[in-house]
Amino acid sequence: MRRAFGWVLLVALVWGACGLVAAAQAPPGLSIQLTPSQEPGRLAASLEILAVLTVLSLAPSLLILMTSFTRIVVVLGFVRNALATNQTPPTQLLVGLALFLTFFVMAPTWQAVYQDAVQPYLAEEMTFQEALQQGQKPVRAFMFRFTRQEDLALLLDASGAPEPANQDDVPLHVLVPAFVLSELKSAFQMGFVLFLPFLVIDMVVASALMSMGMFMLPPVMISLPFKLLLFVLVDGWGLIIRSLLASYT
Repeated sequence: MRRAFGWVLLVALVWGACGLVAAAQAPPGLSIQLTPSQEPGRLAASLEILAVLTVLSLAPSLLILMTSFTRIVVVLGFVRNALATNQTPPTQLLVGLALFLTFFVMAPTWQAVYQDAVQPYLAEEMTFQEALQQGQKPVRAFMFRFTRQEDLALLLDASGAPEPANQDDVPLHVLVPAFVLSELKSAFQMGFVLFLPFLVIDMVVASALMSMGMFMLPPVMISLPFKLLLFVLVDGWGLIIRSLLASYT
């Protein structure tokens, strides 16, 4: 999708350049004129289309940095590393699962954005700038809900901005990195808890092998089946998904 919009933007730029060249090479008697009433409207529509294409090209970054995707995909990566199963499950599967869990968690927020901003804009009840301002409110509320105060204070101090009187005064370029930092901290805390039981299994297996004098046998080869057995018996995937979803309630 991103590549398709990139091609559309490239074609539009080439088309505009060709139009400028043709206008420059046109005979003196031939001219293209826009009436004063038409020119501002066309310029506004062109700028609006350019703004929409820019937002769509930034959609993957917005999805990663302004939603629950960061925490979910990091925790799922920790699970795979704790199990020591190398590329099982594959990265594409973990990213896909994290993506759909993100859709599940962010559904109420995106529904509010659609009702408060997208629908009125499509019905021509508000301008693009008004829809953009209105659509930020549910997303900002979600990020503020899961942003630690110390992380927000750190970014505000680093930016040199004056202390805001309320949440509406916090600029977006400060709120987004503070939210991502808080999400990474939460994900690493959950990852530490996930590693503990598997670390205990590795230590027990390594101690047993050393006591039997089997120094040349890798402990990971023996502990892997026991870790998989424990993970299956306790319904590991269900517990992890339930914990991730509960962390956003």
